[in-house]
Amino acid sequence: MERRTFLKNGILTAAVGITTAGNAQAERKQSTPFRMKFSPEFGIFAAVAGKDPADQVKWGYDQGFRAWENTGLKSKSIAEQERISQAVQKLGMEFGQFVGTMTFEKVTFAGKDASLREMVLKDVRESVEIAKRMNTKIVHNVLGMSDPKLSRDFQMVNAVELLKRIADIYEPHNIIMVMESMNHKVDHPGMFLQTIPQAYALAKSVASPSVKVLFDFYHVQVEDGNLLDTLDYAYDEIAYYQLADVPGRKEPTTGEINYKNVLQHLHDKGYRGFVGMEHGTKKPGAEGALAALAAYRSIDPR
Repeated sequence: MERRTFLKNGILTAAVGITTAGNAQAERKQSTPFRMKFSPEFGIFAAVAGKDPADQVKWGYDQGFRAWENTGLKSKSIAEQERISQAVQKLGMEFGQFVGTMTFEKVTFAGKDASLREMVLKDVRESVEIAKRMNTKIVHNVLGMSDPKLSRDFQMVNAVELLKRIADIYEPHNIIMVMESMNHKVDHPGMFLQTIPQAYALAKSVASPSVKVLFDFYHVQVEDGNLLDTLDYAYDEIAYYQLADVPGRKEPTTGEINYKNVLQHLHDKGYRGFVGMEHGTKKPGAEGALAALAAYRSIDPR
């Protein structure tokens, strides 16, 4: 073999060895569990993990996630719910929120229509069985539309009364209902529950361990901003967090929210619960999925 060829091959072999070692190191780093209990939603990583929900859960575990959530879980068949639950529990992961009752059209909690309120209670009872199936204690219930013909104070009273009835259903099972304030400026005009102070007032009025607040950083930033002061004031009634960046509702680091500081603040307060990942990705396909994964590594608390 000529000396030039030998040296060239040697250099290539060394380069491959360095690259392989670097990839192995990166894989080890990625498999380290996140300190924050980030909880992905199905679809965020489908381009790299596959379309099958169980495969996404397994892939997520390998990347360091130890929890999962699924807003639309209720629409899946019982068999599919059980399969997802088995995948989560087999890996020793936790399942977070799913939605028990939701409408973006009807006045449910804010109004006094008896049939609509009974529909909500029926959904709530059914959500107990789903929660047991998923081995979770968190159910996210959406409070529906506001009634423009009814005083805001009357609407609050109506909501408190229905929330107390829900608490009576959930308390024997140690289930926590969380309610999410949704911004009316960009995404959800006309919703009854629009701000964290309003959600906090409802939780305080119901005064039950089974009725708490879901703090979605995206909605709070769009509606009012002032994230950390608002979080601190309402902290004792918040049982769940979700995130996305502003504007665009994409992964952290793509917008204006300093999630590294925000999550460090939350972690320093002692919060160790779920942080749901409810967003899209700024870039399509595998590139977007891997960029989102890298973003979560960059904002994970120290």
